[in-house]
Amino acid sequence: MGPQRMFGMTPWVRRLFVANLVVFLFQMTIFVDPRFLTTFGFVPLRALAQPWTFLTYMFLHAGPLHLAFNLLALFVFGPEVEERMGGGPFLGYYLLCGLGGAVLSFVLIQFRPVELVIGASAAVYGVLLAFAWAAPDRPIYVFPLPEPIPAKWLVTFAVAVSLALAIFPPIDKVSHLAHLGGFGAGFLYLKVADWRLARAERQLRRAAQPSVLVHPGRVARAGDASPKSRRPPRDAAQAEIDRVLDKISARGIESLTPAERKFLADMSRKMRDKA
Repeated sequence: MGPQRMFGMTPWVRRLFVANLVVFLFQMTIFVDPRFLTTFGFVPLRALAQPWTFLTYMFLHAGPLHLAFNLLALFVFGPEVEERMGGGPFLGYYLLCGLGGAVLSFVLIQFRPVELVIGASAAVYGVLLAFAWAAPDRPIYVFPLPEPIPAKWLVTFAVAVSLALAIFPPIDKVSHLAHLGGFGAGFLYLKVADWRLARAERQLRRAAQPSVLVHPGRVARAGDASPKSRRPPRDAAQAEIDRVLDKISARGIESLTPAERKFLADMSRKMRDKA
């Protein structure tokens, strides 16, 4: 069973939603001094002297519309991604994508100087990518388009726009490099996760294949053995392995729950340790 929703949001989506909202309220009412943004926002030129800003910048926003866009995207796409990943991995993935946005802005500072980077857009774009990764053909309604578009094309469009605006930046003080950094970090995370899960599946399938050689002299006596002796009982772990593998064969590896993914990885690691 996945994380339980409240107000349409899963636990970590709800906490991130509230955290961004509360910080913005403080930002607009109490911490109005511009030095607050330069202290907790990501300033690439001072990033090494202020390493905490690699993470804190994603909880600050430039205005109500900036905040509203990110919270709306988190509300729409986040719950399903958290239900698929699990709470802890989802939070780690969200922060990793946000970190990726800061890192790319820092690395490419010589080519695209940015004074200040704030906002959860890099993390939210990573969540959007994870949504489309699991359900590429899911129809998404985008105002004001009359018809829904598949999630994969929405992500493709978002990447293309961010890339174009990063190459030819308008005068909007938006760090489009951070958006691309969020996409890049998310892509690497999801690709590695899929590779590890596929490797675990292959190892368990190989282990499940029969590998017992029967001596020719014993074939004649095989009929003397009772059915119970020929078919050793399976333990609970092997039965669960068979069930998970059957589910992958029937519905694909993306259908696994977070608990099933963890079980598959744990069993594969145990088999590698025994080898």
